[in-house]
Amino acid sequence: MIEQFESIIFTLLRPKGDKDTFSIFDPTDQLDEERTDGAGIAQALNAAFLITLAGSMHPALVRAERLLAHMVGSSEWADIARFYLNGVKLIHQEIESVCRQDPIFKDRLKTLFEWVSDRENLKNSQETVEKIWSVFFPEARGIRAHKQGCIKALREKRTVTITELNTTPITDPARQILFTSNVLLTIPASLNSPDELPFSDDLTKKLPEITSEPQLYWYDHPIRVGVEPEKNEVLYGIRGLEEAFDFERDCGNMPGDAKPICVLSISTTHRGLQDIAKRYLEKEFLRSSSLKNIDVYVFTEVDTQRITDEILVPAALHYLEREDARELLCVFGVDGDYGRHYSFLKAIAAFWSVFIQPEISATFKIDLDQVFPQKELVGQTGGSAFEHFKTPLWGAHCLDSKGEPLELGMIAGALVNERDIGKSLFTPDVQFPDRVLSPDEYIFFSALPQALSTEAEMMTLYTTDRLDGKRTCIQRIHVTGGTNGILVDSLRRHRPFTPSFIGRAEDQAYILSVLPNPGTKLAYVHKDGLIMRHDKDVLAQGEKQPDLVAKLVGDYLRILYFSAYARALTDDVSRLKDTMDQFTGCFISRIPTTVVYLRFGLKAAWFFAVGKEEQGLEFLQNGSRRLHRVIQELAREPNPLIGQVQKEREGWNLFYDILDMAEKGITGGDSVALDLQGKARSLLEACKVNL
Repeated sequence: MIEQFESIIFTLLRPKGDKDTFSIFDPTDQLDEERTDGAGIAQALNAAFLITLAGSMHPALVRAERLLAHMVGSSEWADIARFYLNGVKLIHQEIESVCRQDPIFKDRLKTLFEWVSDRENLKNSQETVEKIWSVFFPEARGIRAHKQGCIKALREKRTVTITELNTTPITDPARQILFTSNVLLTIPASLNSPDELPFSDDLTKKLPEITSEPQLYWYDHPIRVGVEPEKNEVLYGIRGLEEAFDFERDCGNMPGDAKPICVLSISTTHRGLQDIAKRYLEKEFLRSSSLKNIDVYVFTEVDTQRITDEILVPAALHYLEREDARELLCVFGVDGDYGRHYSFLKAIAAFWSVFIQPEISATFKIDLDQVFPQKELVGQTGGSAFEHFKTPLWGAHCLDSKGEPLELGMIAGALVNERDIGKSLFTPDVQFPDRVLSPDEYIFFSALPQALSTEAEMMTLYTTDRLDGKRTCIQRIHVTGGTNGILVDSLRRHRPFTPSFIGRAEDQAYILSVLPNPGTKLAYVHKDGLIMRHDKDVLAQGEKQPDLVAKLVGDYLRILYFSAYARALTDDVSRLKDTMDQFTGCFISRIPTTVVYLRFGLKAAWFFAVGKEEQGLEFLQNGSRRLHRVIQELAREPNPLIGQVQKEREGWNLFYDILDMAEKGITGGDSVALDLQGKARSLLEACKVNL
């Protein structure tokens, strides 16, 4: 099968001999062994890798293999050369292994090989692309040619039949919902003039030391310390939330003196930022005159560690005699990859309802570049944000399209881009792409199933007999990081979590943790009309090179982790993937290593081809290092994520067991529980932003 695979890659990377030659990219010109500058060497190494994958049919194979072998002995380039040489070996192993185990994949590979072997076939570019996708990205097949049919089919797949509406829905969102969001903090863009930053001497002195620390985590678009207030997502998001609450007061949907709660977690790219994060935010809030009608609590890793040490561990020892509590409860925190803070922002609502305010019945997460467009919501949907939260669909029970029971304990809304809201609230924030494919999109084109899922799930309105929002509605699989919530009761019974190794799409990974469970499954209800305005363009700081690289590499890591995570959860990956397709499931690949290496190589080649050599060099150096580490780790047998997921699940089960015991103790007047409650209230009060 490797010969067939190499023949396919050669066709995709074939040197263009005439105008009728099909080729997505020709790396031959980039194999320039004479260049000695960093970008030139990086470009040549990447080209050598792609050509090596094409095998003996490619005329430059000997040169490519010679360059890779030579650079293994270079002190500066050895790691990248080994990354590529290891990639060739791993790809061959993966293709052979999957062909042995999966006859459907083997047949698709053979079909593609036979197709590209006939040059007449290649004149039909649309069918050629479909056949390429059938091997590398089957989730995209048929969407471009049958868009409306695919929307209809996915919507029918997501349609559920209500068996029982929630008899105790949310009635007072201001009092019952804990609003949450995450702050991703990184170092200033420049410290050339630290005295110009609007900080105290103490903060200003600490920043140079912090910037010299190694970066521990990479986020898509972190907030840079010192960014001007009008570009600061925290200030923007909290101000938008306050305005939404003011609107609800004016409409009579909440008491005039009510102060809803917003919990912010702070995740940092550098360790030292943890120590200054809260003080920095307090100074920014003070400068902006925010927080007049809202209570904001800020949690750093230090704060969550105190909760663990002073509340959770003592409770586990006293009530459950768990000597291993400290080790297991390390899942409770906010620093690290996205999965860690995401799980915290759900779990904190359950903690709050037990130790602080029993009336807290749900949590709802927003992203800080999103706001509730209240006037448009009322005008176009007939209800404000709070009125949408009161739906009895949230917490309803139903049967899915296969007749399986679901509990709609989670809720998900949708987004509209700020630039589109003038057209309609119901303008999809992700629309079907209509452009020439870039080289890497022949291998993986997530924008296509993402647009399909956006139309089929997020844009559904309950205005027909088939979907009336009373007897029937939509369950959501595709959700966004903001605009979703969960009832505390569902949270405590089903105990979902996102593993701490998930660094992208933590929102979509959350549901995965409970999908394989037997019995009634937890699910999201789609609330039509619950739409937030996405103001990312308004806030754009100008995507810096490292941020773009982090975003791209994070997308590749998402494929690796989602694919391995699915296999750690169940032996029946096909069934799990079928539930998650189209968009979310497309990151669970049969051939994740092959897809990631090809995407990476083709994207790097594109950077160099369009003259973005500095970006290409950074992408290759940073990306190869991060990818190589994860690829090597996930290549181990047995799947290393199995043990990690089991341990984290045990940690979260312990967390919720502690809450159950503490709640019984508090209700029964147990002195230990009441003492823990007092400590919890004191700790949380210390996290409150006081201006």
